Amino acid sequence: MTQPSPTTATTDTAKGQIRQANQALILEAAERVFAGAGFGGATMAAIAEAAGLPKANLHYYFGNKKELYRAVLDRTLRDWLAPTDGITPEADPATALASYIRDKMRQSAQRPHASRVFANELLHGAPELSDLLHSHLSPLVRAKAAVVDGWIAQGRMAPVDSVHLFFTIWSATQTYADFDVQVRAVLGRTELTQADHERATRHVVDLVLRGCGLTA
Repeated sequence: MTQPSPTTATTDTAKGQIRQANQALILEAAERVFAGAGFGGATMAAIAEAAGLPKANLHYYFGNKKELYRAVLDRTLRDWLAPTDGITPEADPATALASYIRDKMRQSAQRPHASRVFANELLHGAPELSDLLHSHLSPLVRAKAAVVDGWIAQGRMAPVDSVHLFFTIWSATQTYADFDVQVRAVLGRTELTQADHERATRHVVDLVLRGCGLTA
């Protein structure tokens, strides 16, 4: 078998890095545009302008608007579920839950547009996301809820409804992205500061852990 030359391998690596960078740039721009205009109001031209790339680049990486929208939703769900890896039978309940909450709060602060796109999709009945909710989200949450039930059975935390615990965490963390206008109005802010996010994170972590009979 002929082996690729070092020059060819280097070129392929560079092309792969450019592809990944462009895809990330497009997805980030799409999050902003979809969050502001919704799926119906968003256009590939507006997303291309937000990304600072030619419109042809968008169609090269994502065939059409629906495919790009689906990619935004898929990435958001994947990134939200990744932090649950720390929720394992052998983990310390307080540490694992606090870490998960902090990750969710961090994502709400750093990627609020992604959260709004996701929320808007759910409010419209999840026409593009329904299959992922059933095939990925549901089994993962049930698996992690079983871990929480195991902690409870071992006396390592107070009895709670393990499935609804995740609903509570999602609603408490995502509100700082989805309803930041409301939060800012009450706090008297034009933008939420890092101190605001840190204060909110401490509050949500402490509130959830106390409800589970745990301390940070």
